[in-house]
Amino acid sequence: MNWTQAIEGFGRYLGVERGLSPNTRRAYESDVRQLTVHTGAEVDPPDVDTDHVRVWLASLHRRRSPATMGRKLASVRSFFRWMVREGSRSDDPTAGLPMPKLEKRLPRPLSIDDCEQLITKDQRVLKQSAPEGGDRARRVGWMALRDRALVELLYGTGIRVGELVALDVRDLELRAQEIRVMGKGRKERVVPIPEQARLALAAWVEVRRHTGLMSEPLFISLRARREEKPRRLAAREARRILGERALRANLGEHVHPHRLRHSYATHLLDMGADLREIQELLGHSSLSTTQKYTAVSIEHLRDVYDRAHPRAENLRKGRRNRRPNTTETRESREPNG
Repeated sequence: MNWTQAIEGFGRYLGVERGLSPNTRRAYESDVRQLTVHTGAEVDPPDVDTDHVRVWLASLHRRRSPATMGRKLASVRSFFRWMVREGSRSDDPTAGLPMPKLEKRLPRPLSIDDCEQLITKDQRVLKQSAPEGGDRARRVGWMALRDRALVELLYGTGIRVGELVALDVRDLELRAQEIRVMGKGRKERVVPIPEQARLALAAWVEVRRHTGLMSEPLFISLRARREEKPRRLAAREARRILGERALRANLGEHVHPHRLRHSYATHLLDMGADLREIQELLGHSSLSTTQKYTAVSIEHLRDVYDRAHPRAENLRKGRRNRRPNTTETRESREPNG
């Protein structure tokens, strides 16, 4: 088995058996291809040994973060485990290699007030009827409705940006106030939609109402294109929309879709939601992934105490010194979709 055959078979396994998204599959395959560049074409997959992998990782040490190196090791580890399972190898050359140590950092959610400012910056769009006027006016009106619905849904449900852009209109149940989301590993879950998000989504769907709408993407690109069918909004476009909206709201800091997901989970926990319930809403396969929000919530309580309690003045300096860095980072042992 050569590298081309092995990577193609590995990609099919990731898509069919593990149900990973196209983006995740590409990330896995890209990491394995980087290993092939290091080993050279003369070394076939069954001949790769632990030293090959170790030297490759060492070559990345100065240029890559520990989180990135951990992801790459996880990719090639999955690849060689698949080969062992397929009978193409008798051993896994990555078995004895430790994962890089990652600095534990907490998510950095927005405050409730900042989320409110981000969402209600264009409050007037909910009161609009179907946009009228020329093509430009119509496009601007549609864009306002789409962007408001997008932000309301991200913060109101905590779904991932990849899940958001994959939604079709038929996944939306406005009467039941819920939406069907296809998460990681092709796991489907139903997430409730809050009232304001329902109103924003209803306004966006209403201006697009026509025969065949149910089979179209929920969020579409409004850039001029020649094709007749609506083009699904890309994840990078959703990130751009959110970033530009944050600038207009004068939030003064980087806002991206995953930060709204962190805010959603943290605010639910602050309001008394059960950790298991938050796990189900977020689509986490492990409760340990959800538990990081308890630490964020504790930090919030400490800040409240420092500002409000009369006996806290002498403790503030020491507590700040003990407080962990809450700068957000993407920690993953495997590539994310």
